[in-house]
Amino acid sequence: MARCILETSENQCNRRNYVHLVRVRINSDNYPISRCYPFNIPALRETPELTFRGPITFFVGENGSGKSTLLEAIARRCSIPLWDKPRRHVAHNNPYETSLADYVTVMWANGIVPGSLFRAETFRDFADFLDDVALCDPGRLKYHGGHILNTLSHGEAILTYFSGRYHIKGLYLLDEPESALSPSSQVKFLRLLQRLEAEGHAQFIMATHSPILLAFPGAQIFSFDPPRIQEVDYEDTIQYRLYKQFFTDRSAFLKTQGTSECGGKEAIN
Repeated sequence: MARCILETSENQCNRRNYVHLVRVRINSDNYPISRCYPFNIPALRETPELTFRGPITFFVGENGSGKSTLLEAIARRCSIPLWDKPRRHVAHNNPYETSLADYVTVMWANGIVPGSLFRAETFRDFADFLDDVALCDPGRLKYHGGHILNTLSHGEAILTYFSGRYHIKGLYLLDEPESALSPSSQVKFLRLLQRLEAEGHAQFIMATHSPILLAFPGAQIFSFDPPRIQEVDYEDTIQYRLYKQFFTDRSAFLKTQGTSECGGKEAIN
């Protein structure tokens, strides 16, 4: 696993105490409604606050558990600009959809710092914008890796952007950064995180499903599985346990094809 590939040092362990955002308080007692998203998410109703001890933090949990929702609320509360696609659907209208930030309080260690929110789902459009800016101002290229991003593959562009953007002091929120990264690219990202941690200027909070990213040495991991958000060890995450079980005996998860009593083949469930 990546944990074995990455090296740790006493200097890096000391730097893990360097954080910008110290605490997030979720004021669920003041929610205006309980039946509508995001106020109906159990983890965001039953958790009063999160305290960050180091510069690398992961949010884990099932789909719909509130990871990305809280990440976006933190970004809004910290005045981090959000890059969103225009919404074209009219199937539903939820007036509370982006309101969680109004019920979140943040505490800084030494004053507010700049930052960004990365979303894999909107990165291609964002990269188009960065490339257009770089055509007018080539000096901007160094801030996103020195390349026109959309001449690269999706995963290569993301790694290139990470390598340039995150050398600047700030708070960086990432929503499922592994989405376009192969396993080997995820390990490259871990190594980049380790170098950035050693520089001692950036704090990362990431929502992820990747057991590779979660293996970062000394990372703080918060599980959003009900009933409330709680800190867990790497080996206790569902990501680690499920992958370990699957690779140990995948037949326990998959029914093999066989011949049915009617002479046909049974489907794999």
